[in-house]
Amino acid sequence: MNTIREVNWASGHMGDRRIRSYGAGGGRARQAKQVVGTTKPDPGSGGAGGIRMQFMLLFSRQGKLRLQKWYVPLSDKEKKKITRELVQTVLARKPKMCSFLEWRDLKIVYKRYASLYFCCAIEDQDNELITLEIIHRYVELLDKYFGSVCELDIIFNFEKAYFILDEFLLGGEVQETSKKNVLKAIEQADLLQELFQCHFSTPTL
Repeated sequence: MNTIREVNWASGHMGDRRIRSYGAGGGRARQAKQVVGTTKPDPGSGGAGGIRMQFMLLFSRQGKLRLQKWYVPLSDKEKKKITRELVQTVLARKPKMCSFLEWRDLKIVYKRYASLYFCCAIEDQDNELITLEIIHRYVELLDKYFGSVCELDIIFNFEKAYFILDEFLLGGEVQETSKKNVLKAIEQADLLQELFQCHFSTPTL
């Protein structure tokens, strides 16, 4: 039987759009900000702080899946089972409960931004606070690109949300910590797409 246990030492729920103080474990929080915010990860050392995500899920308060990214090979049946179980579990939790769970042989780290939940699975030895910072960095990238991102942006521009995530994470590990570099890559891809569409939409004589 799969069990889900709350990690009691972890920080409490953070429900607004900005990351607040982590409370207990503040030193680890500062370490997380230092690793993710200012230091470029060494690909050979496993990205920021050695974090390697197993998967990331984005879903709404109504339980609608908006984005899913899997970094481990799983069958479609297993993915659906995991998604259903985690969505139900996270949505059933009270606002002041902590954002970390032990699940199977992994740890689940989640955070709510407006109407969306960002939920990640990491290995048992990985740092939860760094994972929260990685989630927050992804939200910051979405905000920069869309301009105060909302659920509708993800629904109608899901391919952009995936592209931003792929520029930020590679194989579940942080490959680029600079928001400027990630957004520059997105802008170049958008420009290339516009040129491509313009070229093929222009009638030829």
